[in-house]
Amino acid sequence: MSQSIYGIDLAKHSFSIHGEDHHGKILIHKTITRSKVLVMFANIPPAIVGMEACGASHFWARELAKLGHTPKIMASKYVAPFRTGAKNDLNDAVAICVAVTRPSTRFVKIKSPEQQAILFLHRARDNWVHERTALLNQMRAMLAEFGIIAPKGRHALQTAIPEALEDGKNQLPDLARAIISDSYEHLLSINQRIADQEHCFNMLVSRSHNAQKIMKVAGIGPITATAVIASIGKGEQFDKGRDFAAWLGLVPSQYSTGGKPRLGRITKKGDKYLRTLLVHGARAVISAIGNKTDRLSLWCKSLVERRGFKRAIVALAAKNARIVWSLLSNDTEYQPI
Repeated sequence: MSQSIYGIDLAKHSFSIHGEDHHGKILIHKTITRSKVLVMFANIPPAIVGMEACGASHFWARELAKLGHTPKIMASKYVAPFRTGAKNDLNDAVAICVAVTRPSTRFVKIKSPEQQAILFLHRARDNWVHERTALLNQMRAMLAEFGIIAPKGRHALQTAIPEALEDGKNQLPDLARAIISDSYEHLLSINQRIADQEHCFNMLVSRSHNAQKIMKVAGIGPITATAVIASIGKGEQFDKGRDFAAWLGLVPSQYSTGGKPRLGRITKKGDKYLRTLLVHGARAVISAIGNKTDRLSLWCKSLVERRGFKRAIVALAAKNARIVWSLLSNDTEYQPI
């Protein structure tokens, strides 16, 4: 490796940098301010620059790439084994410099600004959905305090709340009625925000051939399709579909020794959000099988009978992950089985 190697410990204001040439000679080992980072890298020959994955890592990777360097982002778990001495920023930079050269280190694909923006939309929607759930649970509890038991389900509860507010015969005090009324108005505004964001997903899908292509897979909708493409692009960072499924945590954990394989539950490593979307999509597909006789439905029915409902859901989610990777990586069209 003829290029020099640098490890940079990212932060808000102070950045610790350690650099070595291809002979192992130390080129730099110090902490500099944020404003001097790009100036320093603009005045050195093209090099490999390693950094841990964090909130700003994709921004710095893009900026360093513009200067001709080769940025590499890795998860912190690949850095920790190479840290020696105390835990501090400079020692972290040294560990990053070592980890970036190891063949077993797996790197994060650098995201474009557009990919990050789409993921922002997903995070915003996820936040609103969580807030809506919390608000509904709070209003359900408030009504229960006064003997008003709302029916199960979000839509049923949203219908029951106005009825309870308009019922003058129940025991709701005026103050409680006003608080629940304000909460209900906030709920309606959250519903509108979520609806607007889902409209954005539909617009993104209409402009993306890859999203339209993977939506042909059972259990993949606009939200899942845009999340996959924004997260992995065309999936070049994975050698095969199983690697993508493993990255999502949808493969069995392994504890094998003495030549005897032992497989356990799924690892649940990697991207929790994507895994959740795929699992929910698979659950919807299996729940709606009914009397369908296509090959996928028959396969799912057989799996449910042999392994149970929940295992079948995870198996279909893993299967969909492999299919999606194949469609994106090989640029092929989906052919239903």
